[in-house]
Amino acid sequence: MTDSVFMQAALELAAQAAAAGEVPVGAVVVRDGAIVGRGYNQPITRNDPTGHAEIMAMRDAGQMLGNYRLAGCELYVTLEPCVMCAGAIMHARIQRVVYGARDAKTGACGSVTNLFAEPKLNHHAVVSGGVLADAAVLLLQDFFAQRRARK
Repeated sequence: MTDSVFMQAALELAAQAAAAGEVPVGAVVVRDGAIVGRGYNQPITRNDPTGHAEIMAMRDAGQMLGNYRLAGCELYVTLEPCVMCAGAIMHARIQRVVYGARDAKTGACGSVTNLFAEPKLNHHAVVSGGVLADAAVLLLQDFFAQRRARK
């Protein structure tokens, strides 16, 4: 499987978030070439400020694998993780993060800050960005354009 295949799965989850009225971000956790966790943004629906796609996918993977440590796993997410999600990724011991669109306002993988490059922190995932970025950006742009049109 390639990065684009797993990112496509994350994009499908992002579309579910948009359909629920949430910012369209989706994520999957992959281990040994198989998806073991899925999630999409749900902070509004769940009244949960931690209900980001990455967190939801890692929770799902933890349940599936029976462990809060997700060593050997990769996380694919349609939008660059924020500081909160980057911290959770580190605590889970995710080995690799692949994201689609950059986030110039809250991105913690290089856009605003880069927590994964901070030498004082004890876990450093490998980060790759820009996978199917155009599709991820389009989902976000369409979502916010529709919200602006309703006002």
